[in-house]
Amino acid sequence: MKHRELLKSKQRIIIKVGTALITHENGKINLLNLEKLARVIAGLQNEGREIILITSGAVGAGMGILNLNEKPDSVVQKQALAAVGQAALLRMYETFFKEYDQTIGQVLLTRDGIEEPVRRRNAKNTIERLLEMNVTPVINENDTISTVEIEFGDNDMLSVLVAELIHADLLIILTTTDGVFTSDPKVDSKARQVSTVMKAGRDLKGVVTDGKSNLGSGGMQSKIEAAELCRQKNIDVVIADGSEANVIYDILDGEKHGTFFVSKSTDQKSSE
Repeated sequence: MKHRELLKSKQRIIIKVGTALITHENGKINLLNLEKLARVIAGLQNEGREIILITSGAVGAGMGILNLNEKPDSVVQKQALAAVGQAALLRMYETFFKEYDQTIGQVLLTRDGIEEPVRRRNAKNTIERLLEMNVTPVINENDTISTVEIEFGDNDMLSVLVAELIHADLLIILTTTDGVFTSDPKVDSKARQVSTVMKAGRDLKGVVTDGKSNLGSGGMQSKIEAAELCRQKNIDVVIADGSEANVIYDILDGEKHGTFFVSKSTDQKSSE
């Protein structure tokens, strides 16, 4: 059995969307992309799958609302922007999910909330209970109070920790590039897509991953690191272009999109 065929059976799925997908370059919320994402996730929930959405974009949305062109360096300024943007972002998610009769629940996390045993258990129980009630957890880092000591760094790492916390079957990281390329395809016409990763040291040898967006905090390197950590924990990962939300359906139909980081368990099942 081919590796991607096994994606059809995944039930507990985390979908992580980056800032560039849900906000415009000016920081304004991309309403069209949010609506499409809500429609797809609601459809997957109706199929009986459990979907957890991890969303970036609070700081970017705050910049758009306050008409700021550049992300500030000040931690306090970022926290203030996150407070403004998070409210607007969640309001839009709630509006679009409601159109498809799907209820959402907000979960804001900090690193100590996952690493400290009691708070870790509480976070896990909350997410599990939301899924039992057919509520879609919408998770983001609590940027309004995060400091260097307790922040995740970016939502790619947050995705890894949540995936491990709730024993997810699959993590789909949606970005503006169709997976991992040997170099930036936007500037290098010879860039080649890496379709499958079984061993990062071998399959990603020589890959160049410089660059990130003006509004986002991560880049392709952080996504690769997150995917490899998940793969080592027996969680499959697909990094793909999420400009069209329907790509999620295609991925779960086993179609070839993006870069598939194949876990050991999936590799073993494919040979049975």
